[in-house]
Amino acid sequence: MRLQLTSIFLALLALNVHGDDILSDKFMEIVRQKAKTWTVGRNFHKLTPMSHYRQLMGVHPDAHNYALPDKRMVLREEELVGLGNNMIPEEFDSRNQWPHCPTIREIRDQGSCGSCWAFGAVEAMSDRVCIHSNGTVNFHFSADDLVSCCHTCGFGCNGGFPGAAWSYWVRKGIVSGGPYGSSQGCRPYEIAPCEHHVNGTRPPCEKAYGKTPRCQHKCQASYKVDYKTDKHFGSRAYSISKNVHDIQEEIMTNGPVEGAFTVYEDLILYKDGVYEHVHGIELGGHAIRIIGWGVEKHTPYWLVANSWNTDWGNDGFFKILRGKDHCGIESSISAGLPKI
Repeated sequence: MRLQLTSIFLALLALNVHGDDILSDKFMEIVRQKAKTWTVGRNFHKLTPMSHYRQLMGVHPDAHNYALPDKRMVLREEELVGLGNNMIPEEFDSRNQWPHCPTIREIRDQGSCGSCWAFGAVEAMSDRVCIHSNGTVNFHFSADDLVSCCHTCGFGCNGGFPGAAWSYWVRKGIVSGGPYGSSQGCRPYEIAPCEHHVNGTRPPCEKAYGKTPRCQHKCQASYKVDYKTDKHFGSRAYSISKNVHDIQEEIMTNGPVEGAFTVYEDLILYKDGVYEHVHGIELGGHAIRIIGWGVEKHTPYWLVANSWNTDWGNDGFFKILRGKDHCGIESSISAGLPKI
């Protein structure tokens, strides 16, 4: 029995040491030598444990069971815009296409909570309301409201289903809400961001663990609109096939989409360039917002907004290989249309 317990302890210790090694000089050098299309750097404090990285991966393994019906089954024939291949540009950036929509440029922070499934959704919803209203409606959908009150979306900070988030938007609506510590909107985010670097004002990530906020059907006291009135709804929710042209057409026509993909250890080190997985084990499923595409040094990419604050990557954004369903980036695309 003692030998068995010792073996278990050593196995757990090995797992922990391996996790802490992600930001070690040795691990970084291995990735740096293998990565040909992207650059490597430290985005988190060197002591950040594996548990924090895994906590960020909030797409539940059962998410595929909650995938939305295909767009062609949801929209009317006259609503389907068919763009020929010659109408798809080599590069497209939603930030430039719709400069009057400030949320497209925004990078949010999910904190130490597996709420990426909700962030990818509310970010794209916010963009789409602005786009479809021609800039007359700027509504910052609340991740807090979605994470805490959508009980059919999964398990809050312990992971959820991106498709279910869009269905909830159509059925129940979502209120407004800004980032942590803000007075913006009905329900600002309640989970504090943690510090990625050595010297900073936020709590260290190694000591932070976000619990799912309590569902409250009321707005903060300073907000002068009641909860029910503040709800904004979607009109339809759907998925997009993993065909690259279909995804591009959807973004060009209706705005950014929510995507989900498998994250490996090396992504934690991403700084710039076009990410391709080259080293490390799987950390879990992660949801993000795809805002465009392009080509860099002959490598096609998707332009993606993450939710790990602006300390990570290229001011919070990253590029990932396009056209090969790399890490599943093209297999789980969720979207919908707002009710204006």
